[in-house]
Amino acid sequence: MFFVFAITAAVGCTILVFQFVLTLIGVAGDSFDFDVGDIDADVDLDFDAGAEIDTDPHGHVSSTWLAGLISFKTIVAFLAFFGLGGLTARGMKLTVVPQIGIAIACGMAALFAVYYLFLWIGKLRTDGTPKIRMAVGHEAKVYTTIPENRSGSGKIQINLQNRTMEFSAQTGGPALTPGAIVIVTDVLSSETVEVEADKEPAEET
Repeated sequence: MFFVFAITAAVGCTILVFQFVLTLIGVAGDSFDFDVGDIDADVDLDFDAGAEIDTDPHGHVSSTWLAGLISFKTIVAFLAFFGLGGLTARGMKLTVVPQIGIAIACGMAALFAVYYLFLWIGKLRTDGTPKIRMAVGHEAKVYTTIPENRSGSGKIQINLQNRTMEFSAQTGGPALTPGAIVIVTDVLSSETVEVEADKEPAEET
């Protein structure tokens, strides 16, 4: 077992150091990962700050949570600490079975530690970042003219989380001019929302 522990420790620790150095120099981003769900080598590891362990009606753990748990970073952490834990147990002159048990325990502890560490980091990152879907139902002010009947896009300004944000906007009604107050009714894309006039204009007499 010595060679198994030594190889996994060497491989895991080498990749961990490599990732750490690349992150420090700004070369490696969160995209250096893969999702077990589709084995995509370029999936962004941006954990959802609101992620929870979902279960189906039969009490089984959601595959979405498992896919987030089993990632490149967590597997590397498992390998590194599996090897280190096994070598430590071997150095204590324990028999093979306790060595393997300690190695697995150390690896699993590292796997969960890395998972929850990045979950926490993701939450810190997203807490202060307004998301466009949060704009639905909020008032906004037209910044540049929004053409009628979705014939084009204009701009709106809206306050989200105490920050003034600017989004592209379309409307299914009449054109909306700068300064008009509107309500965001839907999200059309990652940068575009649909709006409607906050109040119907008064009829002329």
